[in-house]
Amino acid sequence: MTIDTHAHLNFNAYKNDLEDVIERCRKEGIWVVNIGSQYDTSKRAVEIAEKYGSGFFAAIGLHPLHLQTGLVKIKEDIEETQFLSREEKFDPEKYRKLAESKKVVAIGEAGFDYYWKPKTKKKLEIFKQKQEEALSSQFILAKELGLPVILHCRMAHQDLISFLEENGAIRPEKAIVHSFVGTNEQLEKYLSLGYQIGFNGIIFKTIQGIDFDNLIRSAPLEKIMAETDAPYLTPPPFAGKRNEPAFIKSTIEKIAGIKGIEAEEASDQFSKNAREFFGI
Repeated sequence: MTIDTHAHLNFNAYKNDLEDVIERCRKEGIWVVNIGSQYDTSKRAVEIAEKYGSGFFAAIGLHPLHLQTGLVKIKEDIEETQFLSREEKFDPEKYRKLAESKKVVAIGEAGFDYYWKPKTKKKLEIFKQKQEEALSSQFILAKELGLPVILHCRMAHQDLISFLEENGAIRPEKAIVHSFVGTNEQLEKYLSLGYQIGFNGIIFKTIQGIDFDNLIRSAPLEKIMAETDAPYLTPPPFAGKRNEPAFIKSTIEKIAGIKGIEAEEASDQFSKNAREFFGI
């Protein structure tokens, strides 16, 4: 059994062939945690987990990109694979209701995203304030429910680390830094907090200033989570195709090669990490 700790089968990219994708997961022995990005996709993640039963789980949360569509123009292509993007304020009561399902194993993905940001100082201040408020609310809900958090962070690691250090009262004890793209120093900061590090198909890319091989060597095996971020970040063997959980084995093989171990050993350890983290 292999666990994809971060997928989005709840997105529109799978609306026409979800059954086929689910069947491939079962055939390959892959469990999936589907991650919500706003209320609709969170609800859909829960519905999928409840419908397909064993091996399927949900995380519920509000992604920072859905907080302020009026402040910053987001590329239209993001809507091709997700539910339609619209501005949403985090409503703890609605998400608390979703969390009544035993299939909900985490809050998120939640965090900071500076990829698209306003150009004026005033709008930038509002932009960052909204992200901080939403993240605080989700941390509080996670603590109340006793659930771990899936952290999204793009081009904002220093701010996220500072936020975590300055908000110890609500800071989650258990979290995954999803799709980690950062420096070794930032990696060590997250590890010092006891957090897990999520690696996916982005490790095959060349990004200026980022040494994925070194990051993977630096992260202890027991702190690594394997993920796809499907339908995004398809690994090279399947280039040009929509990503899906069945492709996670390519990423695991890449990590194992960097670590100098067999892919089966890596897969077993990552699955153990995920089961302990999510309590599944």
